[in-house]
Amino acid sequence: MPGSAEERRTPRARGFRRLFGIDRSGPGPVQTRKGEPLRPWTLPNLVGYLRIAAIPVFLVLAFDSGDGRSAAAGALYLFITAGDYVDGFIARATGQYSRLGALMDPAIDRLAALAGAAVCWHFELLPRWALVVLVVRELATVALARLALRRGLDLDISWVGRFATAATFGGLFLTLVVDSPATETLFFAGLALGVYATVLYALSGMRALGGPGGDSTIPGKRSTST
Repeated sequence: MPGSAEERRTPRARGFRRLFGIDRSGPGPVQTRKGEPLRPWTLPNLVGYLRIAAIPVFLVLAFDSGDGRSAAAGALYLFITAGDYVDGFIARATGQYSRLGALMDPAIDRLAALAGAAVCWHFELLPRWALVVLVVRELATVALARLALRRGLDLDISWVGRFATAATFGGLFLTLVVDSPATETLFFAGLALGVYATVLYALSGMRALGGPGGDSTIPGKRSTST
């Protein structure tokens, strides 16, 4: 009898899907788990350091632009936000996973979202109520992540969270480049998915802590943002 679709898939196809982050089944790399060495000097972490350094430069360029839209600032913001995928790809291609990368990447994503929101707020590029929701959501995610770490948990990240991050960053980036209703639509879609992802994140934590109907353990967190 033929096996499942996963079993019929060739090793080459599975390797391709994993390399490009499409197949994220199974536990995360052991090097990213709690208690493992930080391993700060890896190629993926170098990309992370560059992303961190680029955030203040982006803010200076954006606030000096006059209207919040600058080609240089937009290009830099694209690097900051897309860099999470780039360093993940490098980690999968080279096997240079690290605990520091797993902790650093979500934090950089939070800072990038807040930086983009600050520029959009200052120049009123997006509705301010929506930016407030975004900031509250980001702060809530940080608080949940810190609480999970204090309890010794590494929470898994859902595909809802990944789509939310992509749509939110896409909306912010395009807003910093062009003036179009389509950019607001993309941003609102990411915002709605992000709120939903945060709820799922909180519920996952409650289950991990042995809440009503929950389990006492959960899979290890993969190095990607909510």
